[in-house]
Amino acid sequence: MKIKGIIVVSVIALVLSVLTLYAYRNPRASALPRAVELPSDRTAAEQSIRFLEKRVQRDPEDFIAHNKLTGYYLQRVRETGDLTYLNLASRASRASLSTIPAEKNSAGLAALAQVEFTSHEFAASRDHARRLAELEPDKSYPQQILGDALLELGEYDAAKGAYWQMERLAGARGLTAVATEQRLSRLAVLHGDSPAALRHMQKATALALAMPNPPRETAAWCRWQLGELAFSTGDYVAAEQHDRDALTTFPDYYRALASLGRIRAARGDVSGGIEQYERAIQLLPDPSFVAALGDLYELSERHAEARAQYALVEGIARLSEASGNLYNRQQALFHADHDMKPNEAYVDAVKEYAVRKDIYGADAVAWTALKAGKLPEAEATMKEALRLGTQDAKLFYHAGMIARALGDASPARNFLQRALSLNPEFDPLQVAIARNALAELSSAERQNSAGAHVER
Repeated sequence: MKIKGIIVVSVIALVLSVLTLYAYRNPRASALPRAVELPSDRTAAEQSIRFLEKRVQRDPEDFIAHNKLTGYYLQRVRETGDLTYLNLASRASRASLSTIPAEKNSAGLAALAQVEFTSHEFAASRDHARRLAELEPDKSYPQQILGDALLELGEYDAAKGAYWQMERLAGARGLTAVATEQRLSRLAVLHGDSPAALRHMQKATALALAMPNPPRETAAWCRWQLGELAFSTGDYVAAEQHDRDALTTFPDYYRALASLGRIRAARGDVSGGIEQYERAIQLLPDPSFVAALGDLYELSERHAEARAQYALVEGIARLSEASGNLYNRQQALFHADHDMKPNEAYVDAVKEYAVRKDIYGADAVAWTALKAGKLPEAEATMKEALRLGTQDAKLFYHAGMIARALGDASPARNFLQRALSLNPEFDPLQVAIARNALAELSSAERQNSAGAHVER
């Protein structure tokens, strides 16, 4: 049996090495197994949740049951986006630690740090992960939680160090290997290395699918991320295929449904985009999905329906205030994109950036500052947003519009051209504004050149 196991592991390793080599030679190729639906463990998970809930009802001090419940609740959040489970996870993790303190309950502390991360309480998650690393210095999972929190806080070098420690302590095996490749892909995206990002995510996907019982949401998330990478570089055909694969792996996966709506619209099928977003919103009325649906209604001249969706975005934000920081950035960008409540959007973006100094926080401040008429701050924070060399069409678009407002015609043209070259349909409403702005800048340049020629 041991020899047989070694052979199986060797075959898997050989397959993965071939897949990785092929990806290096041909970064656009997916080189992944055909997508098939993976079995769901939802019924078993729900049975376990009910069993554990009964246990803690009988014994509220059963901290082990509370810890396990937290894990199951967070799994349901990842699969459905339903914040009800996030609130339950928060209660369970805190109940665990109120019974047995962190010094003797590292699993409870890990559960709380993961809840905080999912709730966008990144500073608290970072601090608890650091404490967890002190309690469990030889384990890899504290470093994973710590790295994730540091990444969201914009502490990129420290995040990279935590991921290195995570990989060193765990080795390249199982879900930890998948998680490592996912995070290396994210770091590559942030630093503008799209080919490396693709290679790491392909490897993460292959590793996940090579597991004896691949976690369905993990595999679907990897395929969805491949779609996001393809979309970001304007490869809409590949992006659609990856999202279709994610939906084959995990039918009704809400992330892939929404992304498929965006891709359909980018490929000129606005009605198909609307259909996909409507399906996604039935599963999860996420504000970004609702706003995107409103934009597609607006493009289709269904103005009343667009206004209804925009009003729903506002309503969700009000209802979710008890959820803390989850939708702050989305709300600020929604207002800025639609020229609504500019000062309120700016204040919200600045408030979040004071704690969460990542490049997308800087971008949110810059974009809202532009709309609020605060051009010097928009210029300064946009430089912060671009500091890693991230290749993101929306970042370039925002930078171009800020430079245009400042009267810097040449940088404005450059940034707008880069945005539209990288991802020509990066946003259904904003691309039209970008094209018009670029056309006006080019026209002005031609007129200036003609005037200078006449003078000579």
